[in-house]
Amino acid sequence: MKIKEMFNRETVAALAASVHDHYPDFDQQAFAARIFDAGWEALELKQRMRHITHVFHDCLPASDHAALGILRPALASLAGRGFGGYGIVALVFPDYVEVYGIEDWDASIPALEEFTQVISAEFAIRPFIVRYQDRTMAQMLAWTDHQNAEVRRLASEGCRPRLPWGIALPALKANPHPILPILERLKQDPSKSVRRSVANNLNDISKDNADFVLSVLRRWQAEGSPEIHRITSHALRTLVKQGHPEALELLGYPSDAAIAVRNLSITPDAMRIGETVTLTFDIKSLANEAQNLMIDYVVYHMRASGELTPKVFKLAKRSLQPGQTLHITKSHSFAPVTTRRYYPGQHAIEPKINGKLWGRIDFVLS
Repeated sequence: MKIKEMFNRETVAALAASVHDHYPDFDQQAFAARIFDAGWEALELKQRMRHITHVFHDCLPASDHAALGILRPALASLAGRGFGGYGIVALVFPDYVEVYGIEDWDASIPALEEFTQVISAEFAIRPFIVRYQDRTMAQMLAWTDHQNAEVRRLASEGCRPRLPWGIALPALKANPHPILPILERLKQDPSKSVRRSVANNLNDISKDNADFVLSVLRRWQAEGSPEIHRITSHALRTLVKQGHPEALELLGYPSDAAIAVRNLSITPDAMRIGETVTLTFDIKSLANEAQNLMIDYVVYHMRASGELTPKVFKLAKRSLQPGQTLHITKSHSFAPVTTRRYYPGQHAIEPKINGKLWGRIDFVLS
């Protein structure tokens, strides 16, 4: 089942019944008829959610404050029904606040605090950050002490500068300093999902402010906990893929590793889409002490424009002892996948070790 198909007659009926529990004048049949109109089948996931939000607005009291007074207990009723089997339909509740509550901060923010304990409000909070940044960020800082882990997670996840599927937060992309007090309070949170959100937020920030993130993480290393180590590793994943030397050094991978790469080869040197290429090479230690190596490889894909674009793939992490030689073999498939289209022509592949490239080999894909 496609995710968008989780918005269906069964789940919409559960939504309607949950609202009817707290608003007896709600016409469930008329609501469903408005939802499943002639254009419904063509709508994608977010379009279906927003369509339901708009119809809710037309069918609830004209006062959005009164509407929130109905929707807040209705979500609890929906939870009692098991969401009709598909929890994603509950996203309509925070979406309603995002669309129709933006003018009423005092009513909307407590509603989002309540809703996020059932279904994440990470997308809905973002327009409030854009319009009322100081006030909303102060509230999110207060949420870091909330007893509910989902509310604490919202404090971090909601202000990620580059949250996937969320609207942009250009002010925080330009200046991430208002985010830092929230992350400081949550970096040792007992919830793994909250700490993961802290790492994701830092990774977002690193795309625009790498030095800021590196400075924060260097300071956090003094705490020496396993949680900080895991946050650091996950937060630096974009910089590591880019081969950022300071990020690699912070993770214990020297950018000036004393190694030699030898016997680099691929087989075959020409193949068809759907086939596999095998990369082999040796890594020889030239040092008198052990060295940590992050071994990746880059595939340069031919695009429709005729240009080659690089994509980094993870390969292995190894500790190389003095005088040791590692033999590396890696097969890479060019089987069609939904996330990438292959074009015939010249391609290339290249080892990447501790952020440095070590010899590119061209091959032809037909």
